[in-house]
Amino acid sequence: MPPRKHHKTPTTSEPSKAERKTSTARSTARSGLSLRARRRGEGPWQRFQALSKQGMEGIRSSGGTISPCPSRTLWRLGYCARLLKTNHFRTAASNTSFPAVWMLLAQHSGRIPGLFVVVKKNTFFTMPETVEDKTNPELYLPHPGVRGMTLLDREAFKRTVVVPALKVKKEIVHNVLKSLKQSVLQRPGLKRVVEDPEDEDSRFVILDPHKVPEFSLGESEQQVLKQLSVHPEVSKYHLELTYENFKSEEILRAVLPEGQEVTSGFSRVGHIAHLNLRDHQLPYRHLIGQVIMDKNPGITCVVNKTNIIDSTYRNFEMEVLAGEDNLVTKVKENNISYELDFSKVYWNPRLSTEHGRIVELLKAGDVLFDVFAGVGPFAIPAAKRKCRVFANDLNPESYSWLLHNCKLNKVDTRVKAFNMDGRAFLQGPVREELSRELLLLKEEQKTNFHIVMNLPALAVEFLDVFRHLLVGEPCSPAALPTVHCYGFSKHSNPARDIQERAEAVLGTSLAGRCSTFQVRNVAPNKEMLCLSFQIPADVLYKRPCPDEAKPASKRLCTSQDSSEEKILS
Repeated sequence: MPPRKHHKTPTTSEPSKAERKTSTARSTARSGLSLRARRRGEGPWQRFQALSKQGMEGIRSSGGTISPCPSRTLWRLGYCARLLKTNHFRTAASNTSFPAVWMLLAQHSGRIPGLFVVVKKNTFFTMPETVEDKTNPELYLPHPGVRGMTLLDREAFKRTVVVPALKVKKEIVHNVLKSLKQSVLQRPGLKRVVEDPEDEDSRFVILDPHKVPEFSLGESEQQVLKQLSVHPEVSKYHLELTYENFKSEEILRAVLPEGQEVTSGFSRVGHIAHLNLRDHQLPYRHLIGQVIMDKNPGITCVVNKTNIIDSTYRNFEMEVLAGEDNLVTKVKENNISYELDFSKVYWNPRLSTEHGRIVELLKAGDVLFDVFAGVGPFAIPAAKRKCRVFANDLNPESYSWLLHNCKLNKVDTRVKAFNMDGRAFLQGPVREELSRELLLLKEEQKTNFHIVMNLPALAVEFLDVFRHLLVGEPCSPAALPTVHCYGFSKHSNPARDIQERAEAVLGTSLAGRCSTFQVRNVAPNKEMLCLSFQIPADVLYKRPCPDEAKPASKRLCTSQDSSEEKILS
């Protein structure tokens, strides 16, 4: 039976210009449906369901083979996709890729067997194929002979590779680099433009072999070169790579045994790079230290932690892997300078954001008690905000550097420093200051009291000090001190865990009276948190007993009393 006149012979090409024009007109007309029409079920999604159902009847009936009208069937699916693209997603065409629309079609049409088998078979509106990267993945790896090296030999990393290059006149080199910036080679220490030994008026622009596979430029790049009157022929250039041209990750990956974890990250404290190497990396520790120092300008000393943090003074033993043995350094955090001996005090650059968060809670005139102050990352910024600060640390070295940094930042008149145990500091200077300040505090005054306890391993255990720390009638609820207590948790619900531990020590519930902030992830399944709460009045205050409040009763002295006094005398 001859095909009907309005049916075209099935092809694998896209719809004709007339069909596209017609579909665009229909899409534009139907996309302007009124709200009333949409409520009647005439929206784009309803049209898609109706058309896809109609178009797939032939496929279902024939067991997945092409229906008598495949072109119209697939055209309808493409038309539905365009409707979804313009109406359902409500985004510009440049922001919605056609493959994403087909993914949506797949979700809602998966029950129709053979749908995408047919589409793929006829290569009509199919998802674009991913171009396979045929370049050598080991192109930028150092010479394989460096595997297992424990003492750094920079000369052993030399290697010659073949890369694509473009020959251009030196007058237009800048224009070519600007136009092909996505295809030009970007490697540390490598020149993107080199001289042509055979032509002094020309230069070679080195291209990235991963961006220019098989030494041929794409059509868009060729059009750009044509406008610049540059021949698009790509040449092969022999490029020598040395130790300076490789990144630290590439060097360490080439040196360490295959399959082992490569560590190139570190904490930077001034001129010091602090590593925390795993056991399998220790035989290569000096090489790793040297590579880190070579590849990071400003690093002149690399150290590795050799034990866990000591809970008493919060410092740890370390080994110098490379560079100078000078661990006295200067750091800058939140626009404030600190000087310290990294081997004798605790300093963690990863807490910079948390320091700033707490300080932002303070205002001029507030009082801050820093129980475990270290070298002053809470105390000194608070003093800069014109707060009165009482800062304490048990470590004599931390106390010494705290005083030094207060003078360095010109806040020594606003900070009172103490070198005491945290519990003694709370029971002594903190109690005395709170007893005096809260008693004199007037209702119109808005001075807030903050107590920071940044000793995550033990701080929760110190909370029992607040139980009946003060004696007398409670102050107004707004004046009660706010505690910021830090802790670690490996619980599946860290926030609930630290709150329950604090409640157990305080002997009261904090439900609805506290907030928990996740500071950072310390290790897998180990979180550092900050629990903030106002100390409840019934916890902080011990009210005097009625008997203690009454004066001693006046009564006659009996003979028995007189005899007892004589015995005592």
